[in-house]
Amino acid sequence: MSDPARITVFDTTLRDGEQAPGFSMDVPAKLAMAHALDRLGVDILEAGFPIASPADSEAVQQIALAVRRPVIAALARTRPQDIEEAARALAPAARSRIHTFLATSDLHLTAKLRMSRAECLDAAVDAVKLARRFTDDVEFSAEDATRSDRDFLCRIIEAVIEAGCTTVNLPDTVGYATPDEIREFFTDIIGRVPNAHRAVFSAHCHNDLGLAVANSLAAIQGGVRQVECAVNGIGERAGNASLEELVMALRVRQDRLPYDTVIQSDALFATSQLLSQVTAEPVQANKAIVGRNAFAHEAGIHQDGVLKDTRTYEIMRPEDVGQSATSRLVLGRHSGRHAVQSRCETLGFTLSIAEIDQVYRAVISLGEHRKAIADGDLRRIIDRIRTPAAAPASPGATHVEAIGYGHGV
Repeated sequence: MSDPARITVFDTTLRDGEQAPGFSMDVPAKLAMAHALDRLGVDILEAGFPIASPADSEAVQQIALAVRRPVIAALARTRPQDIEEAARALAPAARSRIHTFLATSDLHLTAKLRMSRAECLDAAVDAVKLARRFTDDVEFSAEDATRSDRDFLCRIIEAVIEAGCTTVNLPDTVGYATPDEIREFFTDIIGRVPNAHRAVFSAHCHNDLGLAVANSLAAIQGGVRQVECAVNGIGERAGNASLEELVMALRVRQDRLPYDTVIQSDALFATSQLLSQVTAEPVQANKAIVGRNAFAHEAGIHQDGVLKDTRTYEIMRPEDVGQSATSRLVLGRHSGRHAVQSRCETLGFTLSIAEIDQVYRAVISLGEHRKAIADGDLRRIIDRIRTPAAAPASPGATHVEAIGYGHGV
């Protein structure tokens, strides 16, 4: 089997992600996240949109000064002042990329930009040529590419590559496409553009229909070698393709997706947690890869299987993404005896069969009133059971109330 093809990870957590309502970050927070993304191993770090505000420009400049390994990118419209401000902010970078964009769909050209196709073509080419004065790494994005006229889009792509564009990004800006469409779209475009071999093609998929990761994977199968994504999938509206999901899908399914990245997967959870901390926006519990329930099992059947062989219900190890292996089994009203016994043993208790039965029944009873049973709860249950002088239960009390864990405790 040949080595997997290398996929470039373009992280836009600090640009598209930070634009989402509630996710705005100040300069120190952006700098902290940039260092975390550097440790994670992203290839390109899109640090911001310098023309948007003085703070955005300062953040890009500070990141360019402090973070030296990845390429530092900055976004710019096809306006000269945008490109010049991006170049100024990126000046301290060891390696820089100017990422310029312009919508190419007739809907955006007529309704938003009031621009003809000819004007669009000229603006795109002029922007790329100007950006090349400041860096030899220029990316052009055709906003709303998946809803653009295919023939016109091919003309634009050929022209910007001829002008010096090194990466062509064709975004599914409103998350409208389906995986089969995206794969065919990139296969067709790359096949039709005569100088396509001179540029890297990139996918930037939004999650409006919940298909961003699936579409990004399909784009890779269609010839894309750069994916644009964000930690925790944050971004405009429903967000971007989730970096952690993309990386682990490629890592776990090498049999169907023979591609790889250089992301340090065991740093995924820590990076996700830092983003949640600096934005004060929690990660949903059932979020794939980095959610607190991503490797948690409460159902007794699942717990029994995992205790016997983790592969029964886990396709990757929590340690692979930086999650704790000790958080796998969650005790609650759906738990089984095997899991209760295992947790007791982990805490250092050796119980008789009768004691295990009592602890199990107490856990189930307490689980009727609590979402999860913590280790402290379990220790107190065991202590009560093993204390001979425990007060007798009042008539009609439940087992859990008899050992001191009724409502409100």
